[in-house]
Amino acid sequence: MSASDLAGLLGILLGLGLLIWFALKGWSVLLLAPLAAVVAALFAREPLLAHVTQTFMRSAAGFFAQFFPLFLLGALFGKLMEDSGSVTAIADFMTRKLGAGRAILAVVLGGAIVTYGGVSLFVAFFVIAPMAHNLFLSGRIPRRLMPAAIMLGTSTFTMSAMPGTPSIQNTIPMPFFGTTTFAAPGLGVLASLIMLGFGLWWLRREEVAAKAKGEGFGDGAPTPVDALAKDETLRERATTAREFDPAEIVHGKAASVPPSFGAAAAPIVVVILVNLVLSLIVLPRLDLGFLTKPEWGGTSGSAVTGVWSVITALTCGILMVLVLNFRRIPDLRLTMDAGVNASVLPAVSVASLVGFGAVVAATQAFAMLREAVLSIGGGPLASLAVATNILAALTGSASGGLTIALDALAGTYLDRAREIGMDPALLHRVAVIGSGTLDSLPHNGAVVTLLSVCGATHGEAYRDIFMVAIVGAIVALVVVTVLGSLLGSF
Repeated sequence: MSASDLAGLLGILLGLGLLIWFALKGWSVLLLAPLAAVVAALFAREPLLAHVTQTFMRSAAGFFAQFFPLFLLGALFGKLMEDSGSVTAIADFMTRKLGAGRAILAVVLGGAIVTYGGVSLFVAFFVIAPMAHNLFLSGRIPRRLMPAAIMLGTSTFTMSAMPGTPSIQNTIPMPFFGTTTFAAPGLGVLASLIMLGFGLWWLRREEVAAKAKGEGFGDGAPTPVDALAKDETLRERATTAREFDPAEIVHGKAASVPPSFGAAAAPIVVVILVNLVLSLIVLPRLDLGFLTKPEWGGTSGSAVTGVWSVITALTCGILMVLVLNFRRIPDLRLTMDAGVNASVLPAVSVASLVGFGAVVAATQAFAMLREAVLSIGGGPLASLAVATNILAALTGSASGGLTIALDALAGTYLDRAREIGMDPALLHRVAVIGSGTLDSLPHNGAVVTLLSVCGATHGEAYRDIFMVAIVGAIVALVVVTVLGSLLGSF
C-alpha cells in the first residue's frame, strides 16, 4: 500500500468518523456530510471544489430527483391517514379483535398492517404507542417490551422483506437492478415469516418469564408528543433514519371521530393492489422504448417502472383517503402542508449522505475497500449483504447506507450476477434485508424516537429491540442468502 493510498484510506475513515460522532451529538447531516466529503477528498489529495460541485452535489441531486416523489407521497399519505383517524381505527380494530390477552400480537400486527400499506414509520409510532400502552397495562405485560413489539411490526419485515412493500428502502434498489418492489417474492415471504416468527417467539418468551417473576407493567410515562416534536437533537437523528420529519407530527388537526375499519383499510388495500397490478401486469406490457432517447434521460423501462408503480399506488391511496374522509379531516390544507413538509428534510438528509458516499467512492483509496468487500467468500450475495450491513450500521440509516453501497458497488455486482446467470431480483432482496439489520443499533434515530415515545430507556428496552430487529433480521438474511445462492430467485 502506497503512502497516498494510506492517506486516502485514513481520510475516508476520519470523514466517516466525524460524520457519525457529530451526528450523534445532534449536528445536522446537511452540514456534516459535505464537510466529511471534503475531509476525504483532502486526504486523498484530490480537487476539493470539484468534488463538492461535480461529485457531491451531482450525486445528491440525482438521488433527490429520483426518489423525492416517493418521500413526498409517502409522507403525505401517512399524514392523511393519521389526521383522518384511519391509523387509529386500524389500531382500535386490532385491539378489539385480539384484546389484552394477545396484546403483543395485536401491537405487532397493527403496526405491520399500516406500514405495509405505506404509512410512514413515525406516524405509526405515535399512533400505535398509545394503543400498546393501554394493552400492555391491561395485560400486565412489562412496559419495556413495548418498543420491541412496535419495532417488530413496523421496522422489520414490512420494511425490507415483504414483497411489494412501498418502503423507501425497498424502492431504492429498483433503478440499480431494473427490479420492482416484488423482487424475489418467495424469498421475501420466507424472510418475513422468519422475522415475524422469531420476534413473536422472543417476546412471548420474555412475557412468560416476566410474569413468572411477578414483573408487572412498571413505572414511567411516554414523552408527550409536543416535547418530542420540539427536540431538535432527536429530529436530526430521526430524519436521517426514516422518511418522515417528526416535527410535523403536531401540525394539522386530527379527526374527532375515526372512520370505520373498512374505510380506514381501503386506502391501504388500494396501494397494495395498484402497486401489484402495475408492477407485474400493466407496465411490463407497455412499449417504453422512447425512454432511450436523450430527452428522456437515455434510460430503460426496467430502470423506472418500479418507481412509477409505487408513485402511482401512493397517489391512488391518497385520493382514496381524500374521497372517504374529505369531510372528516378538520383542516385539509394544514394536514397536507404538514405531510409534504415532513418529506423534505429526510429526503435532503439522505441525499447528503449519498453525496458523501459518492465522494468516497471516487477516491483511489476506495478501490482497496471495494476489492476487500468483493473478495468476501460466499459469492456476490454474501459480500453484498456484508456491505449493506456495515454501511447501514455506520450511518444509522438503512436508506442512506443502502444507497451509498449501491452507488459504489451496484454496477460491479450486476456484472458479476450476469456472468453467473443470477437474477438481479436476488441482489435487490438481499441488499434491502441487509440494510435493515444493523441499522437498528442504539444510535439509530428511529430507535431513539421509539424509546422516547414509549417512555423507556436503552437500558430497559434495547436488549429486546436488538433481538427482534437485528438478530431475527440477520437470521432471515442468512437463510435468504444461502437459499438464493443455491436455488436462485423465487
